Amino acid sequence: MSFKSGFVAIMGRPNAGKSTLLNAILGTKVSIVSPKPQTTRNNIIGIYNDDDSQIVFTDTPGINTANTKLDEYMQQSVKSAKAGVDVVLLCVDGSKGIKQKDLDFINDFKTTHNLMLIVTKTDLTNYEKLYPQLAQLNQLDYVKSIIPVSSFKGRNIDVVINEIKKYLSDDIRYFDEDQYTDKSVRFMISELIREKTLWLLQDEIPHGIAVEVTVFDEKSSHIDIDADIICEKDSHKQIIIGKNGSMIKEIGTKARIEIEKLVDKKVYLNLFVKVKNGWRNKQSVINDLGYDIKELDK
Repeated sequence: MSFKSGFVAIMGRPNAGKSTLLNAILGTKVSIVSPKPQTTRNNIIGIYNDDDSQIVFTDTPGINTANTKLDEYMQQSVKSAKAGVDVVLLCVDGSKGIKQKDLDFINDFKTTHNLMLIVTKTDLTNYEKLYPQLAQLNQLDYVKSIIPVSSFKGRNIDVVINEIKKYLSDDIRYFDEDQYTDKSVRFMISELIREKTLWLLQDEIPHGIAVEVTVFDEKSSHIDIDADIICEKDSHKQIIIGKNGSMIKEIGTKARIEIEKLVDKKVYLNLFVKVKNGWRNKQSVINDLGYDIKELDK
């Protein structure tokens, strides 16, 4: 059996299930997930390996209107991810029904090379509701494949992988076989902390949260980690800290458990909250936090 490799971009609207799909394909978490739209900010690279293939996935931020400089970075991330890939997986939320606005959105990808539609969250609906939607999507002749999946239950994930393999054009490994992402451990840690913050705060804090790991000191028996949770307002800081420090303690506890799984070592985690007013519209700040738009095209 010949070896095949290539690149795939996972795209779609906010909360379409892109990150959950990538994690299901890889069988491990590389992209954080929360109920908030546009949880993913960077292009997250996930690497799938098996005996006869290597597929390099890019999980992109949700496609939306840019209102801040951070939004501009995220939308440029989407554009850069689409360039030069073998396949685009366009995720559509199947749990809410396929509406005209969804068809209009899909139609924007009409000229996309090797476009596959992934209908996500099918475990939240039923066959009677889903079948007419799939029949409607089947009329789109510019789509290579339409695959309903449940990332939560692992349904049809193997079908997605096998379908992608039909369009892979390379024959070399771009990454080592045991590598599943190109992101650094520091980046993964900061994302895990941000994920727990988003989950625990839900609607109390808008999207103006970032996390910066300031200390990563690996000892023989454990790792000392300090991280700043950055917010936009003093009132947000108080919510993140919580009464008598209860919220930040819970964030730290939940994040530490996941970080220890990641690094396979005991972790001592110290979290601090810093206010940087309007940071999402300050280019120097978002650059420092790793959202430098100039780096996307390198």
